[in-house]
Amino acid sequence: MTDTARPPRRRILADLTPLRSSADYRRLWFGSTISWVGQGMTTLAISLQVYDITRSTFAVGLVGLCSLVPLVAFGLYGGAIADTVDRRKLGLFSASGSAVLSAGLATAALAGFHHVWFLYAVVALQAMCAAVNSPARSAMIPRLLPPEQLPAANALTSMTMTSGTLLGPMLGGLIVGFAGYQAAYLIDAVAFSASLYAMWRLPSMRPDRLAGTKRASVLDGLRFLATRPNLRMTFFSDFCAMILAHPRALFPAVAVVWYGGDARTTGLLVAAPALGALLGGVFSGWQGRIRRHGLAILLAVGAWGTAIAVFGLTRNLWLGLLFLALAGFADTVSMVFRNTMMQSAAPDEMRGRLQGVFIVVVAGGPRLGDFLAGSVADLTSPAVTVTGGGIVCVLAISLLALSRRGFVRYDARNPTP
Repeated sequence: MTDTARPPRRRILADLTPLRSSADYRRLWFGSTISWVGQGMTTLAISLQVYDITRSTFAVGLVGLCSLVPLVAFGLYGGAIADTVDRRKLGLFSASGSAVLSAGLATAALAGFHHVWFLYAVVALQAMCAAVNSPARSAMIPRLLPPEQLPAANALTSMTMTSGTLLGPMLGGLIVGFAGYQAAYLIDAVAFSASLYAMWRLPSMRPDRLAGTKRASVLDGLRFLATRPNLRMTFFSDFCAMILAHPRALFPAVAVVWYGGDARTTGLLVAAPALGALLGGVFSGWQGRIRRHGLAILLAVGAWGTAIAVFGLTRNLWLGLLFLALAGFADTVSMVFRNTMMQSAAPDEMRGRLQGVFIVVVAGGPRLGDFLAGSVADLTSPAVTVTGGGIVCVLAISLLALSRRGFVRYDARNPTP
């Protein structure tokens, strides 16, 4: 039997074909992975340093706010810039800015310049660089790989993000404990060299825009999204999960009230969805065989809501962690197919702006979910909030499926925005 006639091997583990088939993508992936771990180290180190200076958990909480506001405010504009200029150069400039900021943190720590306002300012500037870099980097991937490899590439991207979330803080804590804040910041600055090298080796990545067309605008991107029901549904489906069934804000109370635990129990609850998300990327080989991406997203969001609802009913810690991990696994599946739809169904000239909207949804949705969960729990109870939120999520995604039959029928072989 010839190679062309041989049926495709049924994969279970992540499909590494994108890493083998494109040297440019391989360098970009490895560079992004190293940078994400470095940024995870810096995120934890800044939180520890703020607490060391102020001894205030409120001051530590403001670190997240300083990051969220620029991400939301500049996410849309970063996408518009990525649809106007050479994405390679934009990626280089923004990654260089992040590296310089990490080097500035290391220099300040070595010089004994310990001021909370300085740390807040650096966090905000880092978020601005990330809001510009992420749309440019994501919009490059469809130019580096054929369409059939995009699900595998997005699964690998999910592993990059989750690895940074899990490994970065762990390494950051160890490095700060042994060598101080400056060491963590300096390692992060050096880690950006991998991403900068990957960007430097890329060819020019100017958006496919007709000569003489006007500068890409945020409003044009939003108008485009408003007239493309399948792409719009990818965001609505994510809102169902992240706003209606997002119990993260309740984990400290749940750890004590349900499981009689402490801060370590809270840490396990926080880590369980991240571990499930990582496993979702590791065991993603089957996703390349799926063609009904819209249906896969709906089922994944329904699985998330179901897992969260059952988590709200259990009072056994290990069983609860299992269902949180299952929810994280489902979230990765949803993310892979949502990203793939945006990359394949949207024209190249709109990909940056859609990725900008994606940043706003990813950054803002969970925060709205935290606020909603905390408010409802104050009025009722954590159990009602968690289980009820999971059930409402399943009902909402079911209604979306019934009202948007075209999304259910979406076929990756004929991507229609």
